Amino acid sequence: MDHKRLTLFAGHYGSGKTNIAVNYALSLAGEGKRVCIADLDIVNPYFRTKDSEGELSRAGITLISPRYANTNVDLPALPPESYRLVQDKSSFGVMDIGGDDRGAFALGRFAEAIKEEGDYRMAFVVNCYRPLTSTVEDAVVIMREIEEAAGLKFTSIVNNSNLGRETTRETLLGSLDFVRELSRVTGLEVWMHTAEAEVAKMISEIPVFPLTLQKRIFDLPG
Repeated sequence: MDHKRLTLFAGHYGSGKTNIAVNYALSLAGEGKRVCIADLDIVNPYFRTKDSEGELSRAGITLISPRYANTNVDLPALPPESYRLVQDKSSFGVMDIGGDDRGAFALGRFAEAIKEEGDYRMAFVVNCYRPLTSTVEDAVVIMREIEEAAGLKFTSIVNNSNLGRETTRETLLGSLDFVRELSRVTGLEVWMHTAEAEVAKMISEIPVFPLTLQKRIFDLPG
């Protein structure tokens, strides 16, 4: 898989971006890379990268998260060490961006430094089975709102279409036409499809699921 030094995951609420970010960070660490992951979600207090703090630590991954993550205090502030991702070029940085345009505003403070370095991928995580991204047109609207707020353009698409525990082989195959059309309309590559291990191994029609999810962090994608 082609890796950039910085990988940013953003999408609509419920797209599964947090789960994808954590699994991708674990995948990088599994390749022997030095990895730092940052939770930049200052909007949603419920689904946090910090929920996987123990697993990330065991894999040698540094976690940066809002000071009050996983408490009953939720202040819209990023920790100062967040800047480490754009300043420390010796590690691979993974960013979990808050849902929709409101969450993407947090990324704006890093946008110029990210563009200046030029070694990044910003992935639009989409689940075509979620109500507000069930059509290509709606998904594009969400995408453009996030881009405007973040000050960065998406460079690729992650197809994370699923129905939680109800996901089957047919669920994944049924998402392919949607994501191909989204790719055509936006001109963005489909960087990866994702699936849990038990479902991914049943797919022979798709040559590769580049990211096999070893676990879902939440019963429903966050």
